[in-house]
Amino acid sequence: SHPQQLRDLQAAAPTLGMAIHGLEIRQASDIDKAFGTIAKERIEALLLLGDVLLSIHQRKIAEFALNKRLPAMYTIRAFVDAGGLITYGTHFPDMWRRAATYVDKILKGAKPADLPIEQASRFELILNLKTAKALGLTIPPAVLLRVDQAIE
Repeated sequence: SHPQQLRDLQAAAPTLGMAIHGLEIRQASDIDKAFGTIAKERIEALLLLGDVLLSIHQRKIAEFALNKRLPAMYTIRAFVDAGGLITYGTHFPDMWRRAATYVDKILKGAKPADLPIEQASRFELILNLKTAKALGLTIPPAVLLRVDQAIE
């Protein structure tokens, strides 16, 4: 569901000395298949792009990453709350408030087509320090200074 993001990641990866191995998950049973591929291919880190299906299985995915000692980055905070390592993504409560203003305008007679399209303007970086410690990671001070919230 994220073809452009995957292309961008694949284009940037070589400049960082990395390779991207995209795994497609269309249904819940694909998650266990992906776990098998990750173990078999000896993948060293995970980046999960935001997806409703993956969010439903956030605890299972975060536990897998921790058990396999894989640093994992997510785009949805709930993964970090479930034990994942780090997230950088949209601050959803801010988006929900903005959506409420649109609903208000529409209920007052505004035509949806006349309302401007907005992009997220607030993002958050959240780090699970307990998970970092369990993975044996030392988080650089420069990263710690940028964290919006550290979970201990």
